[in-house]
Amino acid sequence: MLSRVHQIQCCLRRQFASLPLKYNVEPLTERSLLRVSGTDVADYLQGLITNDVTHLSHGTGSIFTMFLNTKGRILFDAILYRTVSENVFLMECDRRGIEMFQKHLKMYRVRRKVDVSSVDTEMCVYAMFDPHHTDSGKSVHEISRHLEGLIVPIEELNEILPETSKTCKMFKDVHIYSDPRVANLGVRLIAPRNLDLRKEIAKVFNVESNPSQERSYQWLRYTLGVGEGLDDLPIDNSFPLEANCDYLHGISFHKGCYIGQELTARTHHTGVVRKRLMPLYFKDQLKSIPEDSKIISESTNLGKLRGVTGNVGLALLRIEKALSVSQICVGDGIATTSKPFWWPIEAPKERTSLSKN
Repeated sequence: MLSRVHQIQCCLRRQFASLPLKYNVEPLTERSLLRVSGTDVADYLQGLITNDVTHLSHGTGSIFTMFLNTKGRILFDAILYRTVSENVFLMECDRRGIEMFQKHLKMYRVRRKVDVSSVDTEMCVYAMFDPHHTDSGKSVHEISRHLEGLIVPIEELNEILPETSKTCKMFKDVHIYSDPRVANLGVRLIAPRNLDLRKEIAKVFNVESNPSQERSYQWLRYTLGVGEGLDDLPIDNSFPLEANCDYLHGISFHKGCYIGQELTARTHHTGVVRKRLMPLYFKDQLKSIPEDSKIISESTNLGKLRGVTGNVGLALLRIEKALSVSQICVGDGIATTSKPFWWPIEAPKERTSLSKN
């Protein structure tokens, strides 16, 4: 056990030595946690989610995924977390849809040995991120590079570290996971609800004391063009490829069948996705714009607004048309858009002609 503790100690030292100037640590009060467990849990989830649950048994700490209806439309987005207990997963989802989500999960249990329960009274979710890494594809410092999915019990660290160690206090019973979607989103921290995690982290990390709206987690997501929860992904209103689930590593096109798989696979293989969630960058902050507002440019409907925070927004846009205009009208505001840097580079559609010698 000492060798493992020594490894943890070295990892923590490396992490603390290479931190950027300021991090934001934000409690995600709109997110909820479910515990899904049982001897049949892996096979059960495999038939419901767009991603491949077996990734979690091969060293991955967390995966992004979606739950679809039989028509292939999005019901819920979620992040699935591995735990140290066998056949036990944590699932993060939108708090407002938690009852509907639980009902959906229980409906498909049939006779499988699976239990679904809320752990909201026990644990809560935080996002920890560098708000300044938003516009480049360069490698971002990942706090959990060596600690992903690990619970660090304070008793083990106390064997070799001083009793006054801030590290011991900070990592007690905290789950640390890289965000499985985009590295710039930082890490997820799952902590006991009775622990003031932000206060503890501030003892070790250089944390923003009063982060502004323009440096919030939602602002970061919108700047990157990443949707999350019921506001950005309304139930039964869009398809997973339109929500960039494929680009966010949330779909496996190699696993077996799951609910909604047929249309998702067909759309992927035909390669025709005309609309996707994209960021909007406003010249000025907007007072108020109704969600689902139409987005117009030169009398052409480009799509629908999903949300706005500060000077950025998120919208479901017709890709080709949105990129071809110089400015986009949203209510009384003027905005621009662009392809997020993390989107994959598409191969040209035209066939290359080969000249004969």
